[in-house]
Amino acid sequence: MLTRKQHELLRFIHDRLREDGVPPSFDEMKEALDLKSKSGIHRLIMALEERGFIRRLPNRARAIEVVRMPEQSVPGQAPRGRFSPNVIEGNLGKLRPKVLGEEANQNVSIPVMGRIAAGTPISAIQSRSHTISLPPDMLSTGEHYALEVRGDSMIEAGILDGDTVVLRKQDNADNGDIIVALIDDEEATLKRLRRRGSSIALEAANPAFETRVLGPDRVRIQGKLVSLLRKY
Repeated sequence: MLTRKQHELLRFIHDRLREDGVPPSFDEMKEALDLKSKSGIHRLIMALEERGFIRRLPNRARAIEVVRMPEQSVPGQAPRGRFSPNVIEGNLGKLRPKVLGEEANQNVSIPVMGRIAAGTPISAIQSRSHTISLPPDMLSTGEHYALEVRGDSMIEAGILDGDTVVLRKQDNADNGDIIVALIDDEEATLKRLRRRGSSIALEAANPAFETRVLGPDRVRIQGKLVSLLRKY
């Protein structure tokens, strides 16, 4: 599933290739999508490439190939790709109070909502792909969801590429918590939260990655890390 801006950009590139035989420039993309900077276009291009919708050809300027188009358009979706996963269906993902006579270690089904970047932000998928079953002692109270990690910016926090992170759904967090942050209502990333005065810093746990400092109006907290799963 693509965000609205990703779909708009993909459609714009597709139409220009069909009409002119060459993809649009970054300036043309920026103007067509009414974005303020080329960095926003760069993030959208990377997201489309990560998701397999486009391919960038090496050693050629403005060389973008559309690999496929989405099966369905997005105008009927929720507004502007806000990553606020509707993950709860009945008691799915929710830690219930213990019922008398119920097994104390009864597992809880947690929906896996797609992928999250621990590196350059990519778009998180908003629909459930599958579920995982976890014991209650790996969860907090409230509603939970899981995401598969892509990237290595959090390796010094013990979070590796390919891990699955389990998050408590919440819109606030304490300084130092590892969170899912939605940036500019478009891109989601897994980082450590640091508050710097009126600004919010999204801190990597890898010296190869820079800390991003953003205004509070650009960042929405979507969940706090509570558990981690790893395939060996």
